[in-house]
Amino acid sequence: MLSILIPTYNYDITQLTKELHRQAMDQMIDFEIIVMEDGSTKEVETNHSISELVNCRHIVLKENIGRSAIRNKLADEAKYEHLLFMDCDAEVCSEQFIERYLSFCHEECVVIGGTAYDPDESNPNFSLRLKYGRKREARTAVDRETLEHKNKIDNQFSSFRGERQGVRSNFATFNFLIAKTIFNRVRFDESIRGYGHEDMLFGHQLHQLGFEFIQIENPLIHKGLDSNETFIKKTEEATRNLFLLYKTGKYPFLAQESKLLSTFLKFKKWNFVGLFALKFDFTKYLLSKQLCSKNPSLFLYDWYKILFLCKTSYIK
Repeated sequence: MLSILIPTYNYDITQLTKELHRQAMDQMIDFEIIVMEDGSTKEVETNHSISELVNCRHIVLKENIGRSAIRNKLADEAKYEHLLFMDCDAEVCSEQFIERYLSFCHEECVVIGGTAYDPDESNPNFSLRLKYGRKREARTAVDRETLEHKNKIDNQFSSFRGERQGVRSNFATFNFLIAKTIFNRVRFDESIRGYGHEDMLFGHQLHQLGFEFIQIENPLIHKGLDSNETFIKKTEEATRNLFLLYKTGKYPFLAQESKLLSTFLKFKKWNFVGLFALKFDFTKYLLSKQLCSKNPSLFLYDWYKILFLCKTSYIK
């Protein structure tokens, strides 16, 4: 019935696995849990203890193959017809987490459970990641459904005006269920080796094939928070990767999927890129300082990204 698939890298997965295992056993269903180490050098021995649980496997890859390839490999290892993917730095916050997904394990579908953040977490070292997560990622099922509906309306108007259409589905791999038959028609693009945007491309492909996302209120808590400095570095890496994907010419829809890229292309059309690349050099320190403060501004965070993208594109 259900294969629970968890890619992990240098993270203790035992508590999450044991809770998922307990809930699945309580439901008396056919299931398996597969945890796959993507070239981890830490917590491998600790995580190996999950192999002692019934229906659980711990697979260790010696080399890091990347976020896309490991998810494809997990799907290939899975023996059941529905795949429940989640990130390793998650925490179950509901006694009905597995049960809420089971009603969808009898049909071809893509189900998004959502992301939540610990309301008691207030460490200022994580202030940027927490604020971004709570404002941009931790949407309710109703909010996510409304966003999807808005995208459809925007696309209808764009089509009416003869403009190119975009989905901007904000699909995330953190916590979702998918029928294996659907997954095998899409799969993650393994040519993407850098950090970021493999989930956006996967979501786009699903929409292109006509699959709708079912939004349910079944979140996991995101526990593996990055420090402010690390989150900024990851943001730079993801932004750089977005530009490299755009430069390949293989993904003509990226400008419609990414608001950041579409804004950059407008700046490029207006010949502002050089000016903003220079502005990044002069403002990076002050912007970083504000973003690492107790009360970071998401407006300035977005501004940082577009300036960094201009700088990245301007480097010869």
